[in-house]
Amino acid sequence: MDNQRLINFLNQQLSNYFVMYVKLHRYHWFVQGRHFFQLHETFEEMYQTFAVDLDEIAERILMIDGKPLAVMRKFLKETTLHEANADDKEDEMIAQLIQDYEQIISEIREGGINLAKESDDEPTGDMLISLQAKLEKYVWMLKAYRAYE
Repeated sequence: MDNQRLINFLNQQLSNYFVMYVKLHRYHWFVQGRHFFQLHETFEEMYQTFAVDLDEIAERILMIDGKPLAVMRKFLKETTLHEANADDKEDEMIAQLIQDYEQIISEIREGGINLAKESDDEPTGDMLISLQAKLEKYVWMLKAYRAYE
C-alpha cells in the first residue's frame, strides 16, 4: 500500500495545525476590547483543542509508517495558512479564524478524506472527519458570535 500522498497531506495539516496553535496563542495574548474576557478564554480553549489534535495527527502519521514534521522551518514551508498579526483587531481575528478553519475544512473534504479512501485507511478517514466536525463547529460558533456585532 503506497500511502505517501496521504502522509504528505497529513504533514501539511500538521503544519496548518501548528500555525493555528501559535496563531491562537497570539490572539489569546493580544486580544483587546470590550469582549476581551470572553475571547481570551475562547482562544485558550481553541489552542488547547489544537494541541490535542496536533498530537493525534502526528501519532497517526507514525502509525501509518510516516515521519511527522517536527521543526518550525518545515511547518512554515508546508502550511497553507498565514501567520497571525498581533496587531489584529477583534473583528479581524474572528474573520481570520473563520477563513483559516474553512480553508482546513476544504482541504480535508476535498483532499484528505479521498486520500484516506484511496489508501484504504478508514482510521485516518475517521480522524479527518472528526477534525472537520470540530472545525465546522468553531466556524458556526464564530459566525454566530459575529451576528451580534
